[in-house]
Amino acid sequence: MSKAVVLSSGGLDSTTCLAMAVNKLGAKNVSTVSIFYGQRHAKELEAAKNVANFYKVAQYEFDAAEIFRQSNSALLDTSTESLEKTSYAEQIEKNRSPKISTYVPFRNGLMLSMAASFADGLYDDDLVEVYIGVHSDDVAGHAYADCSAQFIAAMSAAIRIGTYEKIRLVAPFLCQSKAEVVKVGLQLAVPYHLTWSCYERGEIPCGQCATCIDRARAFALNGVKDPALVEVKRKKFFSLL
Repeated sequence: MSKAVVLSSGGLDSTTCLAMAVNKLGAKNVSTVSIFYGQRHAKELEAAKNVANFYKVAQYEFDAAEIFRQSNSALLDTSTESLEKTSYAEQIEKNRSPKISTYVPFRNGLMLSMAASFADGLYDDDLVEVYIGVHSDDVAGHAYADCSAQFIAAMSAAIRIGTYEKIRLVAPFLCQSKAEVVKVGLQLAVPYHLTWSCYERGEIPCGQCATCIDRARAFALNGVKDPALVEVKRKKFFSLL
């Protein structure tokens, strides 16, 4: 039987991928891989664990922080760059460059390679699908080159060839928007209240960074309130009782 390994950041997109994989193959045939790469919002790894526990799937975490030590990406905890509190489109227009400050050098390339290598060993006798939650909004204005269709196609071919056709890359939302990801997730009853997307380190989402802006818009376009924000308000309410 086929197995699945889902690259899980604990965010909205990867959690929706996890829901799809579990719905297709069953929890016992799905595992998640989360990677610490020195990100300032390491809280997302806690969310990834909570999501894995919710779905009762095996969860593995790896450390790749040393590889990015020389990068000054604003997404990294060691960066001297400040985190811009505007949308991706505004950043691109302001900087007159598609390469935004939160780009981490070849991050998806590294993560996909790690996931494929791990999956090949973990499921020695099975065909494996490796899921990644990239979507069309990630490449609007060419913001993240390692989320593009061309990149995913190239990595897919490399992984397939390098694993003797055993590992197949699955990017179900490659040509869809974040709002469409949320639409699918709502149909699958994804526990979005457990997810974390914000680039900041706070206890609650900042609501101002690019990923918070994208997330808010995705839920708004589906006519629902973000369950994570609803959960925050609920906890605040009960803490006052």
